[in-house]
Amino acid sequence: MHQLDPAATGLVVFDMLECYRPKIEAAGAVEPIRRLIQTCRAQSVPIFYARADHRPDGSDYSKVVTDTDSEFRPYGPDRQPKHRFGHPPETMGVLAEFAPQPGDYDLPKHRWNAFFQTPLDLSLRSRGVDTILLAGGSTHVGIASTAFGARDMDYNVVVVRDGQTGFEKQREFFLDHVFPRMARVRTVAEIESMWATE
Repeated sequence: MHQLDPAATGLVVFDMLECYRPKIEAAGAVEPIRRLIQTCRAQSVPIFYARADHRPDGSDYSKVVTDTDSEFRPYGPDRQPKHRFGHPPETMGVLAEFAPQPGDYDLPKHRWNAFFQTPLDLSLRSRGVDTILLAGGSTHVGIASTAFGARDMDYNVVVVRDGQTGFEKQREFFLDHVFPRMARVRTVAEIESMWATE
């Protein structure tokens, strides 16, 4: 229960993109995720880079109606939702520190859940993976959506505590009060001690 079989484990690195660099650095997530990628490579664990992939004009963004914007500022009579525009294409690459390698999986996604209309599930199952390590952010948005999706498809999930981004209050709430009910929450150091040995 507490060990990880490298042959049955995959790492999903979620939205660690240049356009989000300031928020990623502010959360202190760069070094833990870099270290996790390194330890996964040493264990021959496949790495999946799930990354937002939208048209520059934002025309393929979700148009669902919400009470607030992404910063939790409420909409009202004097403040209506505006059409969202995409990030410049040159900022949509994975952080250079994480250096995707040949053989890694590039997983463009168009919604929060990395499983939604992507080949992630098929790619994992084809390799015999039943456990995913989930790092990146934002914790309360894409990580949560992907964790719920993984849980509904009977994957074991390990949420990487020190490899998360997003608003601190929401991040800590999910790590302490939501994910433990559906997954394991571990630091990179704890994950390094979980690899099963012969």
